Amino acid sequence: MSEATKKRATIKALSALGDFGNSLLSVAIAVIIGGLIILAIGENPIEAYTALIEGSLGNARSIANTFSKSIPLAFTGLAVAMANRGGMLNIGAEGQLHAGAMATALVALALPGLPVVILLPVCIISGVAAGMLVGFIPGYFKAKKQTSEVIVAIMLNYIVTLFMSFLVNGPFKAEGSVSQTNAISEGLMLNKLIENSQLTTALFILLAVAAVQYIFLWKSAPGFQLRAVGSNPSASVSAGMNSKKLMIFSMSLSGGIAALAGVTEVLGKYGRYIEGFSPSFGFTGIAVAILGRNHPGGVLVTSLLFGILDTGALRMGRVTNVSANIIIVIQSLVILLVSAPEIAKMIRRRG
Repeated sequence: MSEATKKRATIKALSALGDFGNSLLSVAIAVIIGGLIILAIGENPIEAYTALIEGSLGNARSIANTFSKSIPLAFTGLAVAMANRGGMLNIGAEGQLHAGAMATALVALALPGLPVVILLPVCIISGVAAGMLVGFIPGYFKAKKQTSEVIVAIMLNYIVTLFMSFLVNGPFKAEGSVSQTNAISEGLMLNKLIENSQLTTALFILLAVAAVQYIFLWKSAPGFQLRAVGSNPSASVSAGMNSKKLMIFSMSLSGGIAALAGVTEVLGKYGRYIEGFSPSFGFTGIAVAILGRNHPGGVLVTSLLFGILDTGALRMGRVTNVSANIIIVIQSLVILLVSAPEIAKMIRRRG
């Protein structure tokens, strides 16, 4: 390795370390501010945070449920990171995961006679394909019509979620008053890794997707081209790269990854499509991606952090007089501290 190559590698490593340090600093500031708020309402922040950690990491079941909470956030974070690497902002992950969840449920209900070994992959592929289709639309309009993918994706979120609401309250509604489809076959459900928890083999799917995404982006020629387009579209075009196709591809791929959040929720937890099953996984995924610096490893760590906060909030609320809503405040502060500067940079680059 030449001295110039070593120098570039060192600079790159230091830059990545600096980004990671900024993310940690943002989390630390949010936790400190949250502690000051807890102190202001007359409670002990140390006791509150201790209860939070015990509730999320205190035993095997708590740890399993923490990982389970983080899985859909990790999928949407990976989806947003994929689009960001291609120079696109995927704010439509919420609609994409709903499309994936509904497609999975409907295919499972439509083909009950197929063997599980065939039907399960078909259900997953159908869900991913539905998400890719929803992701393709803003990518196409951005590449071909120069229409903001943010505006198109936001509109698609409304269109998709309202259309899913129509389906689950109309032709595919199960008997009863709850807005949900009929239950899929129990044989299609993903296996639990720990009894009496919500952690399933969806964890392995997530790790496989994160590994493939890393290999694709940093170890393959198409991934290098996609990152080049995201870093400098003009230079990539001058180098002979088809930036429009790569934009469309990155958004389509991003939509498919986001859909896995809905697919694994249906196959891993609910066994059917339920209206409102997502507490804004898609939007939180934007913060997860930015806090994780659009790197698969960083996204996994960040999603786990959010999972710890969500799971531990229940015990914190029971053990202390601190409302579990303080966790929403901490998460919002993390999002504000991390996202605002990065979004401002993105707007300046695109301006």
